[in-house]
Amino acid sequence: MVEWLTNLDWAAIAPFIAIGFAAQMIDGALGMAFGVISSTLLVSVMGVPPARASAGVHLVEMFTTGASGLSHIWHRNVDWRLFARIAVPGIIGGVVGAYVLASVDASVARPFVMLYLTCIGFYLLYKALTYPAMPRARDARVTVPLGLIGGFLDASGGGGWGPVVTSNLLIQGSDPRKTIGTVNTAEFLLTFSVSITFMLTIGLEAFTIVTGGLLIGGIVAAPFGAWIAKRIPAKTLLLLVGIVLTATSLFSLYKAIA
Repeated sequence: MVEWLTNLDWAAIAPFIAIGFAAQMIDGALGMAFGVISSTLLVSVMGVPPARASAGVHLVEMFTTGASGLSHIWHRNVDWRLFARIAVPGIIGGVVGAYVLASVDASVARPFVMLYLTCIGFYLLYKALTYPAMPRARDARVTVPLGLIGGFLDASGGGGWGPVVTSNLLIQGSDPRKTIGTVNTAEFLLTFSVSITFMLTIGLEAFTIVTGGLLIGGIVAAPFGAWIAKRIPAKTLLLLVGIVLTATSLFSLYKAIA
């Protein structure tokens, strides 16, 4: 292990470590955006081919979501009842999405999904600005469809679990801190299932210097994201989620239709 680390070209891998660290810091704190941010920066800034970027990000997320989930559990950010209600349908949707990706062009629906998420982002900004001083959290009623859709989009479209599930749970009145921690923790089971499905079809070809850098940066950042989510006020979390969701969705919408 030590010899492997010393033989790494740290100058070449450093940019990918930075991308993984920044993306996971945001994802761990706000419950979304690792896949969107990593894929966008890898393809648009670093020039990584889209297919390799997507496969690599999914493989890395299997590890980063595991580290992030453990950290959220440690900080007591997880609602286990909600976890059970979104994790199982998420796995089902993710596995189906991974298989569909091999035969259907999922990019056709992507502009519509991004437009929907942009609208959700603006609504969350409105909710944050009108957030009451002493809010009363409510149990989310619609969970199984969110898990299915979020898992499917994440596997077939290269991202979508956090934006779809986190944002829609927040709209239903779920506690922001618990929602973010629960969605992050459930994502480990989703990415594990999706990664196994992808590895059965493409092997370990995606594990390159790119995924190695994302993995190192993401794992280092995971504990900090959960710590931030525990300490930032709910209103601020809601506002930040709205800003990140709106910005990433607008950019993805532009890329999808440009």
